[in-house]
Amino acid sequence: MTQITITALGQRGEGIAEIAGQRLYVPFTLPGEKVEIAMEGERGTLLSVLAPSPDRIEPVCGYFGVCGGCSLQHLAPAPYAAFKRGLVVTALSHAGIDVPVGQLVEARGIGRRRATLHTRAAGAGYMRPRSHDLLDIEACPILVPALQQSAPGIARALHAAVGDSDIGFTATATGLDVSVRNERKLKPQKLVPLAQNLKLARLSLNGELVLQSQPPSVRMGKALVELPSGSFLQTTEAAEAALAGLVLAGLKGARSVADLFCGVGPFALRIAESARVLAADSDRPAIAALQHAVKHTQGLKPITTLSRDLFRDPLAPAELAPFDAVVFDPPRAGAEAQARELVRSKVKTIVGVSCEPRTFARDAAILLAGGYRLESVTPLDQFAYSIHVELVGVFKR
Repeated sequence: MTQITITALGQRGEGIAEIAGQRLYVPFTLPGEKVEIAMEGERGTLLSVLAPSPDRIEPVCGYFGVCGGCSLQHLAPAPYAAFKRGLVVTALSHAGIDVPVGQLVEARGIGRRRATLHTRAAGAGYMRPRSHDLLDIEACPILVPALQQSAPGIARALHAAVGDSDIGFTATATGLDVSVRNERKLKPQKLVPLAQNLKLARLSLNGELVLQSQPPSVRMGKALVELPSGSFLQTTEAAEAALAGLVLAGLKGARSVADLFCGVGPFALRIAESARVLAADSDRPAIAALQHAVKHTQGLKPITTLSRDLFRDPLAPAELAPFDAVVFDPPRAGAEAQARELVRSKVKTIVGVSCEPRTFARDAAILLAGGYRLESVTPLDQFAYSIHVELVGVFKR
């Protein structure tokens, strides 16, 4: 056992101390705290807090510290917001971009509507910190009410039928969408009575439909979108609405917009209330879901869809010519190839949405070098108590 004083908070949410000129990383600690730890190489395990920081608060969950799902429940709201905003500021600074970053927008809403739980003989829950050992939980307070207690119970029931699994949950307007993945060869039909018993909207096993009592659906603007199994969805409903609001504000006045990496259309469907839209993504089921939603929604301007791998085959300047604005919301890898084509185009406005500040900063540097200016950057918090942050940047020629 060793007593140390934490001097900083690292980008992974861990307290940092120095011993004999070497950095030591200690999860669940805060700057200024005197703590007792067990050392293992460059990492420390917190044993007790001898002198707490004034920024330390009581965690909202009794599993905090032994569960690997959250890392920042002990940090008070103001320094927590500063930490998340700082992730964006630091990423932009490292890319040589000096631009004002807005205050963090709180977008957690009533909780996460998506989660993945693991099931093992030990129960159902999340993995312990830096471990593959499962922590059995009864409830998770950062999820939406429909999942907080029901998800662990459903996971246990499924484990009894299918064994060790990773189980994805999505809470939708029409019920729970549950997707089971494991390595066993099982006949999906055997799970039909269980899915009925659990009153699930849909159950899938290793990508194969077991039962769909009704299509899992979410509202996006005027549209009701039927979600494909395993499709991407913003983690919280509040974040989707906040992101869409920032996107629409950035696009103000645009009459024709290309929505790239559009998914099932959370932006495209809202943009189409006032502008023509091209919506492109490589996810064919997502594009099909968007097409279906467009067909059954009144009051939208035309939405043209395009199934295309924008990493390998980005829209070229000639294809971008009809649009006075572009939105891109890529996965964590970013939109580097598309950014390089955008600087060769005459598109006046670009709105970038990202869940990874470092790749956003890389792509932003490409756009800035190509003649755009970055007018605003707004960070959003939908990943409660984690080290992840969402952001929206608005670029103008």
